[in-house]
Amino acid sequence: MFVRLRDNWVYGGFLAAIMLLALTPVLTSGWSLPLLLIWLQLPVYMLHQFEEHDDDRFRKFINATIGGGKELLSRFDVFVINIVGVWGVDTVAIWLAARLHLGLGLIAVYLSLVNALAHCGQAVAMRRYNPGLITAILLFIPLGVATLWVLARTGAVTTTDHVIGLGAAILIHAAIIVRVVTQRRKLARPAVVTA
Repeated sequence: MFVRLRDNWVYGGFLAAIMLLALTPVLTSGWSLPLLLIWLQLPVYMLHQFEEHDDDRFRKFINATIGGGKELLSRFDVFVINIVGVWGVDTVAIWLAARLHLGLGLIAVYLSLVNALAHCGQAVAMRRYNPGLITAILLFIPLGVATLWVLARTGAVTTTDHVIGLGAAILIHAAIIVRVVTQRRKLARPAVVTA
């Protein structure tokens, strides 16, 4: 059963995103605009994940272009990155923003924006489309910039909040890069033959 969840999480996420967006007016009634925009980071990210991971596109793309056909990212890696590193992190950021301090919602905002910049940077460097690029441009950048602007106008967000949000987003993306680089080095080592 776990294998089916691991391999098909993105389809449940896509359907959940549509449901969450449809329920947003009910669930968020009475919320401030800044908190609403922080909340939207999660279902919008889930829509992005559908473009990125439908038919295992992102993993296949990384393994083909960077791995030269070798498996740098496994299905389990992709599952953990997206369920823990996106859904989990965004859920915690929304809770923190709602219950502790609005500025901690910047963790979710910067997670989307850093991801968008990574997609755009990769597209420029490789001069080609990468899975997730379209929604990164059309969804993440406008929503992220709008959320930053609205949060700045509240006066409740500090420089420390920006540092925490941006730092967390960079760390999560850096962990993915470290995983890919480590796996690439491991696969590049010649096999040791023992007598």
